[in-house]
Amino acid sequence: MIITQETQIQVDIELVWRAWTESARITEWFAPAADIEAREGGKFELYFNPADKRSMSTAGCTILKYEEPHVLAFEWKGPDPFADTMNRSGELTWVEVILAPEPEGTRVTLKHHGWKDSADWQAARSWHVKAWEDMLASLKSRMESGQGVLCCQ
Repeated sequence: MIITQETQIQVDIELVWRAWTESARITEWFAPAADIEAREGGKFELYFNPADKRSMSTAGCTILKYEEPHVLAFEWKGPDPFADTMNRSGELTWVEVILAPEPEGTRVTLKHHGWKDSADWQAARSWHVKAWEDMLASLKSRMESGQGVLCCQ
């Protein structure tokens, strides 16, 4: 029941890594505000509604694995409509981002783990399949545009 999404980005692996692990960069393509402490055990908090950081956020989530520049894993909270299903302490899902250098750039593989098998969990999982697809498309588009903070060291 793992969600797996992949894309290839025609950008160097170090820049893709920084796009995931620096607050100032992740806000260019993923969420409007973020607080990331780039280390195992550090914060991985994204705020999709910065005016209310408890709503539509990953507040309280931490980095589970940090192997620069290849593997980043972090706890995940779903959006508010799925909060009662997947945002309970001890029942959080987790996301693993695996980066691999390729001759034409970087292969990004995203795996979202921890899904359960009820109807509510299946609805949340279906929503996330599309959301992760859109998010990776945003990352690819922004990084390959050659403009902004994501394209440069």
